[in-house]
Amino acid sequence: MRAALRSHWPEYLMEAAGLGTIMLVTATVVTAVEALVPAFGVLPAVARRAMEGSVVTATVVALIYSPWGRQSGAHFNPAVTLTFLWLGRVRPWDAIFYAMAQIAGGIAGLLLAFLLLGTIVSVPPVTWIITVPGANGTAIAFVTELLCAFLLMVVVLTVGGMPSFARLTGLAVGGVVFLCVLLAAPLSGFSINPARSLASALPAGVWTAFWVYLLAPPLGMLAAALANRHAHLPQMRCAKLIHDETVRCIHCGFRPMQRHALPSVPSAGRS
Repeated sequence: MRAALRSHWPEYLMEAAGLGTIMLVTATVVTAVEALVPAFGVLPAVARRAMEGSVVTATVVALIYSPWGRQSGAHFNPAVTLTFLWLGRVRPWDAIFYAMAQIAGGIAGLLLAFLLLGTIVSVPPVTWIITVPGANGTAIAFVTELLCAFLLMVVVLTVGGMPSFARLTGLAVGGVVFLCVLLAAPLSGFSINPARSLASALPAGVWTAFWVYLLAPPLGMLAAALANRHAHLPQMRCAKLIHDETVRCIHCGFRPMQRHALPSVPSAGRS
């Protein structure tokens, strides 16, 4: 534990900063579209979601390809980290500290939005950008979160597992995020990230069907990992969404000065 914290703390901070940035941007764009700019109020709900989704998607993609994302692996989500832990691509203590950092970062990002924008973030229609089931109920919200998480991880593992297309993983993730914001938000609020939902639930004090957002994302992503393995699809050799050979990798052990091939799958993450 001490060795991991002493050696890998920069990656932990990058994970915290990544989700913090996503929460700050999400709260800001939702506040602007839903509350601050009256002209947006006349637009159909789907148009407003498309506007919000495009900004959030651009932020996620930018973070994946940013120096932070290239070094930490750009998980920004405990469900993603848990899936790579199960696949043997992340060591247990790194997974624990990643999850802790993601939670702390998500809370900090939303609180920063509150400090910058004021109480408008805490009242309807923004209400701390909480994720709660839509009018169709809890069961539909659970299935929606499960399917979105499944789709996201299938895309990550499939695109990331093909050397010729691995660099497009971030763009592919962005496409899935935008699609889910557009289609899934009315059904579940769209989270697929336990840390993101927790960061909103804590200050709002709203825990409506919180178990959906705690369980559905990791279950969906683990199901995707199982499907990927049993279908004998290309396997990602590392837990990074974008593997940059100019920075170190705490997951597979790569160092920039090493020019040999990446370690084989069995040795990555379980030692």
